[in-house]
Amino acid sequence: MVGIGLIAIPLIVLAAAVFGYAVMNLWNWLVPAVFGGKVITFWQAVGVLVLSRILFGGFSRHGGRRKWRIVDDWEQLTPEEKEKFRAGMMRRRCGGTPQTPDPQTP
Repeated sequence: MVGIGLIAIPLIVLAAAVFGYAVMNLWNWLVPAVFGGKVITFWQAVGVLVLSRILFGGFSRHGGRRKWRIVDDWEQLTPEEKEKFRAGMMRRRCGGTPQTPDPQTP
C-alpha cells in the first residue's frame, strides 16, 4: 500500500505539471491573439485546470461521468415500455407529447 503511494504521488505531480504547462502554452498562444486576453503564468494555468475540474468534472471517482442506466436496460424493455419512456421524456424535456405518424399521410 505504501509502495503505491510512493509511485502515485510523483505521477500525479508530474501529470499536473505537464497539463499545467500545456494549458499555459495553449492559453498564451491562443487567447491573446484571438480574444485580446492576457498572458497567464504556470500557476494560473494550474488554477484554471483545478477550476475546470470543480465546475465540469466534480470530485467523484469517475470524474463526474455518470452512467446512464437506461442505455444498459434499453434492450430489455418491451415496445410498450419504450414508448412510455419516450412519451415521458417528451413531456419532461420538450413540454409536449410525441407526434405519432399519421398512417394516411404519405
